[in-house]
Amino acid sequence: MIPEWIVTTITRAVAVSTPLLWAAVGEIYAERSGVVNLGVEGMMILGAFVAFAVAQTVGDPSLGLVAAAVVGGLAALLHAFMSVTLRANQYVSGLALAMFGLGLAGVLGRRWEGLPLLNTLPEISVLTYLGLLFAVALWFVLYHTRLGIIIRSTGESPAAADALGVNVYLVRYLSVVFGGLLAGVAGGYLSVAYRPSCTEGMTAGMGWIAIAIAIFAAWDPLKAVWGALLFGALFHLSFRLQAWIPPEVLRAMPFAFTILVLALTAKSRRGQGVPEALGLPYTSGER
Repeated sequence: MIPEWIVTTITRAVAVSTPLLWAAVGEIYAERSGVVNLGVEGMMILGAFVAFAVAQTVGDPSLGLVAAAVVGGLAALLHAFMSVTLRANQYVSGLALAMFGLGLAGVLGRRWEGLPLLNTLPEISVLTYLGLLFAVALWFVLYHTRLGIIIRSTGESPAAADALGVNVYLVRYLSVVFGGLLAGVAGGYLSVAYRPSCTEGMTAGMGWIAIAIAIFAAWDPLKAVWGALLFGALFHLSFRLQAWIPPEVLRAMPFAFTILVLALTAKSRRGQGVPEALGLPYTSGER
C-alpha cells in the first residue's frame, strides 16, 4: 500500500505544477521565436489579481481566467513593442515588466485582500488536464508543422526567415503575446483555484521558476511537463518539512534547486539547444 504522504505529495505536486507548466510553455514559445521575456512573474501576478477581481465581481471564476489571459497578453504586448519594434534590451524590458506587474497588482489588489472567493475552481481541475494536453499539442506544432518551423526559424536565423518571406516581426509579436496569455492563465489559476485569495506577491517567485523550467527543458514543451512536476513537488515539500527544517531554508529550496539544475544543465549541454538569435533584436533587411 502506498504511504499517505507519497500520495499527498504527488497530488500537491500536480496542483502546483499546473501554473508552472502553463507559464513555462508560453515562455518556450516566446523564446523559440527569439524573444526573452523575463516579465513572466509580472504577467502572472497581474493575471492573479484580475482573475480574482473579476471572479469576485461576477461570481464566475471561468470569466476571471479569461480576463487573466487578456491582461497577460496585453502586458506581453507591451514587452513585444519594446523588444521587437523599438529593439530595446529584452532583458531590461522584461525585468521592468516584472517589477511593474508586481507593483501595480500590489497597489490595486489592496482593496480585495481578505475577501473570500465564493465560487472557486478545484485545484486539480480542467486546467490541469488542459495544460498537459496543451504541452503535447504545442510540442507537435513546434516540431511537426510548418508553423513550428517558422517560429523556430525566427529564433534561429531571422535573416534567413526574412529572406524566405516570413514576417519576423509578426511571428515574434504573436509568440510573445501567446506566452503572455498563458502566463496570465497561470496567475489566474493561483487566485481562483490553487489558493483562492488576493494577496500581495502571491506568485511567490513562480514566474522565475517557469523561466528556469523553459531552459531546463531545452525549450521543449514535453520536457517542461517533467520540469513542472519536479518543481511542484519541491514547492510542496518546502512546506511539509517545516517541522524538521527551518522554514527560511525550505522557502529557499525551490530557488536553490533551480540554480543548481540550471548550472548542471548549462555545463552538460554547453548551450546546446539555445535558439541562436535568442535575445538579439532584429532589423528587417539585415544580413
